[in-house]
Amino acid sequence: MISAIAKRSTHWPEATAPSEVMLLNQIPVLGSPRFSSQISELDRVLGGGLVPGSVILLGGDPGIGKSTILLQCLTQISRQQQALYVTGEESLQQVSLRAQRLKLPNEYLKLLSATCVEEIIALATSSKPAVMVIDSIQTTYTNSLQSAPGSVSQIRESTAMLVRLAKQSNIAIFLVGHVTKEGQLAGPRVLEHMVDTVLYFEGDGSTRYRVIRAVKNRFGAVNELGIFAMSDEGLKQVSNPSAIFLSQHEQPVSGSVIMVSREGTRPILVEIQALVTESHSGHPRRISIGLESNRLAMLLAILQRHGGIPLYDRDVFVNAVGGVRITETGADLAVVLAMLSSYRDRPVSNHLLVFGEVGLSGEIRPVPNGEDRLREASKHGFETAIIPKANMPRQKNRIKNLKLIPVNHLADALDAL
Repeated sequence: MISAIAKRSTHWPEATAPSEVMLLNQIPVLGSPRFSSQISELDRVLGGGLVPGSVILLGGDPGIGKSTILLQCLTQISRQQQALYVTGEESLQQVSLRAQRLKLPNEYLKLLSATCVEEIIALATSSKPAVMVIDSIQTTYTNSLQSAPGSVSQIRESTAMLVRLAKQSNIAIFLVGHVTKEGQLAGPRVLEHMVDTVLYFEGDGSTRYRVIRAVKNRFGAVNELGIFAMSDEGLKQVSNPSAIFLSQHEQPVSGSVIMVSREGTRPILVEIQALVTESHSGHPRRISIGLESNRLAMLLAILQRHGGIPLYDRDVFVNAVGGVRITETGADLAVVLAMLSSYRDRPVSNHLLVFGEVGLSGEIRPVPNGEDRLREASKHGFETAIIPKANMPRQKNRIKNLKLIPVNHLADALDAL
């Protein structure tokens, strides 16, 4: 019943894919399956550019810059290809004012204020844009359902119809999604399964830096990062992301250790800060920002068991500088050494780099792409690196001007520090 109503009211285009069984090697592949979004950091997160017929879901906190970056993207794309910006939350005048404030080219981009999916699909079918933005999916509804816009059924059905439009018409569609107070995309979980790519806009509202992270991508690497800085003229790309995650201390300070995080295909230098102080309550606090709190508790237990450093009566605070969120285990050794540095009140050299995973038995495990991390450190002038022994380059002279200290166990790392 629903599909019949949707088909009758939206004038679906004919399917381009053959309705027969084919061998994999007989399916034709497009010569240039991607085209640029005109924003290189966004292209990086998408895996190299936009794929015709793909559906990208972009979520993030209110006011973080979702509409801004998509408006910047479409105004640039519209110079070369047809683009359509569908707004359901703002009026056409509000979108126009934002474009003027950001000094964006506004000669070619087409705007539409609509929330009915059938109407959006009919206009998209007639205008045939290469890229389309739906801002936002929570405001859309289909006439085939009686529930209110934003409900689970409306979001699911509206997304399904837009996905079908994208696949049959080869339109790349951006869906803007709201997030809950826990930071998860609002609506049914199946929403993330239906789309091709899921991007999260991250960042602290008190800082000017924003991060777009790919958590699902059928056409590229996951956990890829795009780094931006908010300015008066919109979001600007950050050419050297390692610089924004490092505090420029004139002198070494206790509790600060530099590590190299591997996010997607790019190594990024990140400063890990720790503060260990005497607790005046019966329940010492363990607070981590940008790192997993459960892993912090595990590292404290490992430090006590295999390092002989009891911190059960201390408050421990750990922070990844710059608002970056580290999800990999390569930061373990840096967190442990930062806590020890703060506890002993002994600074660590600004020219020392650390990375490695710490196991429950105190062993230092290797991390992926160790040589890429070391090259990034050498490029930024670091002199010494404490790394897992298994991450030692096969040819020592491949990493120039960097003294490498391989360690097998936590005790070896403490001795080297």
